[in-house]
Amino acid sequence: MLPLLIGVLLAGCAVGPNYSRPDAPKVDRYTTQALPASTVSADAIDGDAQRFLSGSDVPQRWWTAFGNAELDRRVHTALAHSPTIASAQAALRQAQENARAAGGALFPAVDASAGATRQKLSAAQSGTGRAIGPYTLYNASISVGYTLDLFGGVQRGIEAQEALSDVQQAQLDSTYLTLAGNVVTASLLEASLREQVRATEQIVKMQRDSLDIADKQLKIGATSLSDTLAVRAQLAATEATLPPLRAQLAATRNRLATYLGVTPAQLDAAPLTLDAMRLPRDIPVSLPSQLVDQRPDIRAASAQLHAASAQVGVATAAMLPQITLSGSAGSQALNAGDLFSAGTRAWSLGLNLTQPLFHGGELLHKKRAAQAALDKARADWQQTVLVAFQNVADALQALQYDAQTLAAQATAEEAASQRLSLTRQQYRLGATGYLDLLDAERSLQQARINLIQARAARLSDTAALYTALGGGWRGDDRTTTPAATASSAAPAVAN
Repeated sequence: MLPLLIGVLLAGCAVGPNYSRPDAPKVDRYTTQALPASTVSADAIDGDAQRFLSGSDVPQRWWTAFGNAELDRRVHTALAHSPTIASAQAALRQAQENARAAGGALFPAVDASAGATRQKLSAAQSGTGRAIGPYTLYNASISVGYTLDLFGGVQRGIEAQEALSDVQQAQLDSTYLTLAGNVVTASLLEASLREQVRATEQIVKMQRDSLDIADKQLKIGATSLSDTLAVRAQLAATEATLPPLRAQLAATRNRLATYLGVTPAQLDAAPLTLDAMRLPRDIPVSLPSQLVDQRPDIRAASAQLHAASAQVGVATAAMLPQITLSGSAGSQALNAGDLFSAGTRAWSLGLNLTQPLFHGGELLHKKRAAQAALDKARADWQQTVLVAFQNVADALQALQYDAQTLAAQATAEEAASQRLSLTRQQYRLGATGYLDLLDAERSLQQARINLIQARAARLSDTAALYTALGGGWRGDDRTTTPAATASSAAPAVAN
């Protein structure tokens, strides 16, 4: 008990810097200009204005704001079955066990040993002028060793391991957040591509009808061959856009399968459409001062900075004196049955003081390396924070411009549709030619594709804002995620 008591009394004397997280940027907004109360609205599907609720927390299950049960199922499946989650969970368990192992250095090491030695002593060794043996020496003993943590090197080592455990915890949260964001983004892209394929197929059907008319008119001499060839060329050009869209759709579905932890052949996900998605109208925007506590990557950088700070203390303590207490008690006998009998007991007590004097500069340079690592970790933290604020600013501004783009694309699509209708009437009356009709059809096709992409961008950038704000993952608050479980269980033995 005495060594443990001494260690407790000296534990407060820990060399090296005490960790203090740097202050968050002193700003009251994310963007150059203050955010408007809401985005503009558009007379189109997904054209509702979105309100920015400053100071509100992002919900952990933020993807449910899109109001799609299939999307919810996909995210839940990914969080439950993705190997990336299992890998991050295992890394966290490893870091936690390393931190617990480091804590063992605070206690005395107690070992039991037993053995038998067959030996013979020469006359010189025996000191009696004659050889002794051979004989067998049996022994059994318990030894205790304890190194006083005079300068807190052990405490700093434990602190560093616990900080590394915090790093893995934050990285697990980041994995949850990233995976959920990837599933939502891939699902929205799938829906967008599906809509683009459908819109293109409608244009193809329209152009095929035009080609049929052109062929009939060519036969009766009502149109020229060049006009008919122009219609055929436009149809072929439109049909050529379909395979790349379908290939991109297939690749998106394959990527989604990986996120969900299955092969593409095993993917069982109902098709999604943009019409089945609901644009979130009320968007929570956390205060800038809260972002450093909410973003998992910033929390990971903070924990890494903490570990680097503690390592400076470990390197400093290695240059200072170390006192080790040791003791053993046991029995030695020539016969195994005589162990622990009278006259066989043996014991020892030891006190050892070690002061490093010359190690070729090794200890000094290790300390300087630890200080450089601390400087690097601090710079990495600052860069992580800057990138986080940039991500939020980008997403907020994207939402504002997405709303404006959607309004413009909706107007363009309506105008292109009206133009095509008018051009068709004029063509039937002979007031315009095939080239004008083809141009109107081409304009409508591009306008519809642009409108679909604008709708998808608004939904995707909303998801990007949720993830940029941390997605509601805050340390141990993970009530909706699968529990971290070991792949196999085995009886544990304390050592």
